[in-house]
Amino acid sequence: MAKKAKKPRAAVPAVYKIIEIVGTSPASFADAAANGIKSASKSLRDLRVAEVDKLDVKIENGKLVYRAKMKVSFKYHGED
Repeated sequence: MAKKAKKPRAAVPAVYKIIEIVGTSPASFADAAANGIKSASKSLRDLRVAEVDKLDVKIENGKLVYRAKMKVSFKYHGED
């Protein structure tokens, strides 16, 4: 028996806001990105995409601090 083709879903209009954040970690770039997203998710809802723009290392007192600069998008809900 042949499968029926699924009907494509209609796109729901939405608006997304993009901001820049910098996450940091003493352990790794991955942890720096995760820390940034974790912190941002405390005050922003409906996070959608994080795009890493730049990775760098800051040296503080002879120790490395990994930094991940990211553009983060979230759904804009406007005034509720």
